Amino acid sequence: MVDNTKIDTKALEGFGIKNIDCIIVDKVFASCQQRECFPEVEVALQKKSFSRIRFRPGFIVPNTLSVSDIEGQPDFRRVRFTVRIPFNVLDKNGNVISEEFLPDILKDIILYIPDARDEFDFRILVETQSVVLAPPVRTEDTLTFPVGSFIIVKVVGTVQLMVPAFGYCPEPPECTDFSPVDICDAFEFADFPEFFPPQFDGCGSSCD
Repeated sequence: MVDNTKIDTKALEGFGIKNIDCIIVDKVFASCQQRECFPEVEVALQKKSFSRIRFRPGFIVPNTLSVSDIEGQPDFRRVRFTVRIPFNVLDKNGNVISEEFLPDILKDIILYIPDARDEFDFRILVETQSVVLAPPVRTEDTLTFPVGSFIIVKVVGTVQLMVPAFGYCPEPPECTDFSPVDICDAFEFADFPEFFPPQFDGCGSSCD
């Protein structure tokens, strides 16, 4: 139960807040950003046609994460891991013709990870966004292109937070059913055209 003795409920009501709720959420305790550049990524196409590159979410390679204490820096930890970013080479129809990975990215950074009870679980998560920096160049059966990758590293823990609440969400609108477009439907509701040419108004430019 939420202790309301320290909360000015009248002030909250002025903002339309009806309740104070406790929710279980993933809280980000720390985060940082980095970027990596790969000037030349090569892929063997084997005489297949190429259209575009599609990147997939990066991830921490299993069994590479290491978290260790730093002497003289309480609540901060040395975090080491390897990030791997998959990508697909697609043809003009969107079919995957090759599944590849960018070169592995080795990380050795310092993050805020405070002391906590043994049962509390901190998780290290990564988010990535990769872009092709210049048009790919094809030489015979090899495709070469530069890639830039943005990386966000997060320290996440599941906690209970107290938040203001406006009540339950309203009911959603009705779903829109998909149906093929019938060209005759638009025709049925179109304005009826004029059948006859415009009449002479009896004056024209000679009246000026």
